Amino acid sequence: MNSFGTLFRITTFGESHGVGIGVTIDGCPAGLPVTAETIQTALDRRRPGQSDLTTPRREADRVEVLSGLFEGQTTGTPIGLFIRNQDQASHDYSHIEHAYRPSHADYTYDAKYGRRDYRGGGRSSARETAARVAAGAVAAELLAHYGIKASSYVSQVGAVRVPVGYEELDLGLIESNPVRCPHPETAERMAELIRQTRDRHDTVGGIVTGVVRGVPAGLGEPVFDKLHADLGKAMLSINAVKGFEYGSGFDGTLLFGSEHNDAFYTDEIGAVRTRTNHSGGIQGGISNGQDIYFRVAFKPVATILQPQTTINDQGEEITLAGKGRHDPCVLPRAVPIVDAMTNLVLADMLLRSRSSKL
Repeated sequence: MNSFGTLFRITTFGESHGVGIGVTIDGCPAGLPVTAETIQTALDRRRPGQSDLTTPRREADRVEVLSGLFEGQTTGTPIGLFIRNQDQASHDYSHIEHAYRPSHADYTYDAKYGRRDYRGGGRSSARETAARVAAGAVAAELLAHYGIKASSYVSQVGAVRVPVGYEELDLGLIESNPVRCPHPETAERMAELIRQTRDRHDTVGGIVTGVVRGVPAGLGEPVFDKLHADLGKAMLSINAVKGFEYGSGFDGTLLFGSEHNDAFYTDEIGAVRTRTNHSGGIQGGISNGQDIYFRVAFKPVATILQPQTTINDQGEEITLAGKGRHDPCVLPRAVPIVDAMTNLVLADMLLRSRSSKL
């Protein structure tokens, strides 16, 4: 399906090389201060052509507000946002009209629909995520009204990783470099690895770490719609994502229960806190008021400018090399997408929590 969320619900539409892409947001409360400029700021963080580390495709990604905003505020009616495609270069994809690119969605789309839009992958293209970022900007304004702030940063590229946890970083430095890593020394090493990979006509993956502060206790549902389950679904719906973990994640399996348990205490102002946060701010599928933190693993971009063996839609073996303009590493542009999906999940959970008790 093309919709996400329960009360704060979005539906995206459009293809990579069509007229444009867009999103409809339903369920956003009226009276929330939001402007086209607010949404544009978020889109500018995701757009291609930002630096020599990203695809050179030039898209202004100018948002058009079709409905739902009036005099700088939401009206409570569906919000319609549209972003026109301008620099498609569809001819770059004519060579894959009948070919299945390795690790792409070409074959699976053919298997499901019996046809596919081969121009940039059509609906399977990461260009669709611009619509999510636009919607996430609206969700972020709703969360800000309640003092909730989500931040994401690149914590690993290939084998180069930030040596400390988010607690020891100044997250205000995320935008200080094109990698979007708030650890300057590591950011330089990451950038050099990305450039070396690009020059070899290859790609490299890595990890984005997400942090949410100011979340009150009580967000999330106790069984199937657990907060971490919805966050996991949101992140795994992003192109190129191969894994999600929150809190101690897989490393928590190395600890004993006596080491892993987060002991409760009451702080000086009477608030319930935990002395450690292996739970990642979520217990029983519900937020406990501590920082929420998680990690999202991104694979290397599937399109590489090297010859590879594959087959065509007739089952014949062929040799295929990628063409066109592609990111050697998706991580820097993935940061605002992770932010957006985090904001969408939390905005939805926030609205749902308001109906949980008197």
